[in-house]
Amino acid sequence: MLRLAMTTDAETFERVRGPLGERGIAVEHVRAKERSLCVSGDEDDGEFGGFDVGFVYPSRLMEGAVVDERLSVPWVNGRESVLTSRNKAGVLAALDAVGVPTPRTVMVSNPVDEATVIDAVSSFSYPVVVKPNSATRGVGVAAAHDLDSLLGIVDYLNLVHDYRATGDRSYLIQEFLPDARDYRAMVVDGAYAGAVRRELPADAIESGRWKHNVHRSAEAAAVDLPERAYDLAERAADALGIDYLGVDLLEAGDRLVVTETNARPTIDAATKYEPDFYDRLAGLIRRTAER
Repeated sequence: MLRLAMTTDAETFERVRGPLGERGIAVEHVRAKERSLCVSGDEDDGEFGGFDVGFVYPSRLMEGAVVDERLSVPWVNGRESVLTSRNKAGVLAALDAVGVPTPRTVMVSNPVDEATVIDAVSSFSYPVVVKPNSATRGVGVAAAHDLDSLLGIVDYLNLVHDYRATGDRSYLIQEFLPDARDYRAMVVDGAYAGAVRRELPADAIESGRWKHNVHRSAEAAAVDLPERAYDLAERAADALGIDYLGVDLLEAGDRLVVTETNARPTIDAATKYEPDFYDRLAGLIRRTAER
């Protein structure tokens, strides 16, 4: 049986163990963070030995380098895939270059003066979305409804970025798409593999909330996307060269755009994906192991 190392023990780990086990792939957890890791010496590497393939490179890149060396296996999504997807501005630029529609976006690289921010947003209509370039799960994303509120958000970012340990000091200013429907499409080995619509409860929307992140209490329900939607998801994965990818789409009126991608996507219940989802995922894992 093939041994697959997975560095998360959250939802995805529990959901994939059974289906992949039925397909001859043993899924085992390798703890990559919030622990001590031996980086040199002759200590027994029993917990890291005997694996054939890794699923997705660890989210913490520093620890990941050690775990990667200890495991010494190919990854379905390696370090470069994770870094590529994490850079929101880089993703949008790459997709725009090949004609994949994206929201109108400007990247601001701190530190900049107030005049630069005012100039960057001068051609936008309010409200606008402000988001850190490399955060996940909707962390730090805010809507600015006028110039004063925008500059207030920027003041906060400047305060955070003043700490020298902050790695990525860039952020995005992006057009706001009102009443947009929020989808996460999955692409496995270059092909669309199913999608969910993420939606906040009605009372949350009525109270003014608008970020449909599952980690912020939104529900994810299976949805049949039109052909143009899964075509965009496949084109996005192809443009980025990432085999296993979550692609976030917003639909507002006649517009359908790719907003972000995730090379570490959470896998939902199998009923929310195409019937052959796990067959294709197992095939991708096996081919990766054979590299």
